[in-house]
Amino acid sequence: MANLELDLFLCRTDNFGVLVHDPESGATASIDAPEEQPILGALKRRGWTLTHILTTHHHPDHVSANLALKEAFGVTIIGPENEASKIPGIDRTIGDGGHFDFAGHRIDVFETPGHTAGHICFYFPDDKLLFSADTLFALGCGRLFEGTPAQMWASLQKLMALPDDTTVYFGHEYTQSNARFALTIDPQNEALKKRAADIDAIRARDEPTAPTTLRLEKQTNPFLRPQDAGIRAHLDMRDATDAEVFAEIRKRKDNF
Repeated sequence: MANLELDLFLCRTDNFGVLVHDPESGATASIDAPEEQPILGALKRRGWTLTHILTTHHHPDHVSANLALKEAFGVTIIGPENEASKIPGIDRTIGDGGHFDFAGHRIDVFETPGHTAGHICFYFPDDKLLFSADTLFALGCGRLFEGTPAQMWASLQKLMALPDDTTVYFGHEYTQSNARFALTIDPQNEALKKRAADIDAIRARDEPTAPTTLRLEKQTNPFLRPQDAGIRAHLDMRDATDAEVFAEIRKRKDNF
């Protein structure tokens, strides 16, 4: 089985577009469809033909190009069963614990409610690739539009159980702002301080901060670290539950 090829590019203002291509079969999937023209440009640049759209959730900045791309390529759109009525052009639904085949590559699906009620993430176990969209960001997590802090914390724990060397592609270029916030929650974290400086340098070169790894997020992302004694002390929440600490961090980010 050939290694997958990936192409990362910006869409809209700060959405990441990602194409996943199997060189043996020619199958190419777009992770979400934020904007038609950047996706078409990436396909043309690589000489690939779109065959699938893997939709994570119903927000317009993730599905706005679904119908145009379906008309152009006849793609199969696979998306969350609990948001099926809100996904334009959807052909196949899938829920938590489901899996399917993409050109010989297994894809496992995790339902990760929080940002939306039915958000899903796509995980390629053999390739150690996770597409977390608006559930897990570099140094952040999605705003809770439809779910509760407890739901989002449970969703993040599902993702944290994956191997540390999992490569994570996320939905938005929010990383520099997320780093500034993270330092207000975990100010003594030396790994975080170094990462924040590295991120400033990356953005100064106008380069993307995606992808990341689960190992790096576990070391530096405050939303994955509510059990950390330093964070608990800083928040004066030494005796709180992990879910309560997470909720406080999320509330502070909303007001940051």
